Amino acid sequence: MALTLPFGLVLAAWWGFALVFVLLRPRGAGSSVVSDRSSLLGLALQAAAYALVWSRHRGLPGAGHETALAWLGVPLAWASVLLALSAVRTLGRNWALEARLVEDHRLVTGGPYRLVRHPIYSAMLGLLLATGLNVSTWPALALGTLLFLAGTALRTRAEEGLLRARFGQAHEDWARRVPALVPWRLGR
Repeated sequence: MALTLPFGLVLAAWWGFALVFVLLRPRGAGSSVVSDRSSLLGLALQAAAYALVWSRHRGLPGAGHETALAWLGVPLAWASVLLALSAVRTLGRNWALEARLVEDHRLVTGGPYRLVRHPIYSAMLGLLLATGLNVSTWPALALGTLLFLAGTALRTRAEEGLLRARFGQAHEDWARRVPALVPWRLGR
């Protein structure tokens, strides 16, 4: 796989995405009061989706539309990094890989959580699509997207179950107003 300028910029976005989680990971977040380990299966499916998209290369962009799609991936990748950065900063000590609640957990509905309930997963989906637009075969991107969405459904179900149990009606009201992944009605 040869490195093109758009793919190089998408690859740089991946490094930015990784830095968000390394530099902003919660320190001293306390122990979990309750967790749902089933979210880890969703994480495994998301990882499999990334592996599939990264492993199936279509080569250098050929026709003009492929080059245009590769360039479309660049702002999508960087917007995803900015979304993840905003979401992780807004979550603060509430953020974790596994679905869990900590003792002083709060229902976060501000920042990017005004637009979507799971902006980190939205950002992850954006990076998957940006990568696929640059390097992957179309069947691998389609299957990878389905795998990613299945994993995301498992993770969001686990997280929302914990939040619903802890915050009740406040969570229900927020979930009714705000879509899960995509900030418009289709995303509900």
